[in-house]
Amino acid sequence: MARRDPAMARLIKRAGPIELRDPLEDSFAALVRSVMYQQLAGAAASAIHGRFLKLFTGALSPAAVLALPEGAMRSAGVSGPKVAAITDLAQKISDGTVPVHDLDGLTDDELVARLVQVRGIGRWTAEMFLIFQLRRLDVWPVDDYGVRKGWALAHRLKEPPPPKLLQGQGDQFRPYRTVAAWYCWRAVDTVLPT
Repeated sequence: MARRDPAMARLIKRAGPIELRDPLEDSFAALVRSVMYQQLAGAAASAIHGRFLKLFTGALSPAAVLALPEGAMRSAGVSGPKVAAITDLAQKISDGTVPVHDLDGLTDDELVARLVQVRGIGRWTAEMFLIFQLRRLDVWPVDDYGVRKGWALAHRLKEPPPPKLLQGQGDQFRPYRTVAAWYCWRAVDTVLPT
């Protein structure tokens, strides 16, 4: 990667080795957490997510979500749209639309196509799941503003490139576009020399 792009080489040297947070043990739980944290500040999302998890006497599972009494999630502070999204996710896992027990059998594109069928899960959420939960190495989330802004900072551009343009720029990093994305995120957090 550093040999292909001098700007990325400088960024890699400045930011240091890549570090990803540990994935959750369960992919369903990871997807529920992603939905729960959408458009909420960390502390609020954490509090609501904690109350949601207390609804279950056993482990969080699609069957357990579908067995909850009407209004239980709302009483834990989960918004109506998120209740609908979590319920739809549980149903789509139960009917096999999202095969969480056979994720390795799907390509990145196939998995994104399955996940975006779930209410409340768009391409960005699906790509973050691929990166942070499944550790897929060739994900290039060009719609992510942080990736676009980081690319602009690393390459000393006045404006972040549009997603379509950035899509082609990422090809040089195949099959490790996830690593390039991580360094773009780091560029936003790192003071780069001019």
